[in-house]
Amino acid sequence: MARSDISVVVVTYDALPYLEQCLESVRAYETIVVDNGSTDGTVAFVRERFPEATLVEQANRGLAAGWNAGMRLARGSYFLILNADAWPVEDAAEKLAAFADAHPDVAVVGPRLRNPDGSLQRSVRGFPTAWRIATEYFFLRKLAPRSRALNAFYGENFAHDRVREAEFVMGACMLVRRAAVEDVGPADDAFFLFSEETDWCYRFRRAGWKVVFYPGADVVHVLGASHAGRLFREQVRGHLRFLAKHRGLREAERARTLMRVALRARGAIFRGERGRAYAETARWLDSGRVPELL
Repeated sequence: MARSDISVVVVTYDALPYLEQCLESVRAYETIVVDNGSTDGTVAFVRERFPEATLVEQANRGLAAGWNAGMRLARGSYFLILNADAWPVEDAAEKLAAFADAHPDVAVVGPRLRNPDGSLQRSVRGFPTAWRIATEYFFLRKLAPRSRALNAFYGENFAHDRVREAEFVMGACMLVRRAAVEDVGPADDAFFLFSEETDWCYRFRRAGWKVVFYPGADVVHVLGASHAGRLFREQVRGHLRFLAKHRGLREAERARTLMRVALRARGAIFRGERGRAYAETARWLDSGRVPELL
């Protein structure tokens, strides 16, 4: 018998190839599907194939706004925030909730993410700083993959085989405690896509709650499927928004300069779509200071 205190919130935007497996995996739970203006037939598909799910249709105001719309309708004590391109393996949702039951000071429990081929998808992250952004955008962490100083942005490259407190976990799947949301507030919908979970986890931790990675539950995630890598600029904007909000404009400007230089170099080195995305984002970073870019 599935737990009645878990409410699943799935935000969709043209993710139809993966949505059926996602929703089938959580069919035993109250499920709220928030569609952000899909044009691929998602709405009709959900109505026909999953009539028991609550369907919300709204304009695309971003992922955090979708989470919030779903949580407003959810009845559970726990919100299972789930990407439309992700699905829990077996009773992963039950395991996450059981862990949360045993640890009432935990706001967010992140599962171990797997790629569709079963390989590990690293999901523990460190909060952005100008230094950590430099280690990522200049590929410094790849020069010394065992160095904690150069790998803090990616959770120090640990093995993902033990329970550990995290700064934040990837938002592809998170079990979030309702009481913690009532304490710190919903996700900040100023973040359109990327860094919304970063900001939320930061706020939970600042309020005294814990964010924990729990490898006892596995979730498959098709990395990047929902945006197919088309929104690299939004990823960069998310870094800047987080830094401006929590570290101040001075730190955000440092990061803007570092990313601009790094992406210019990447744009010159890489070819094809990847190189163009880097070069275009570098030009965007050069077009104004942080307040204008946000």
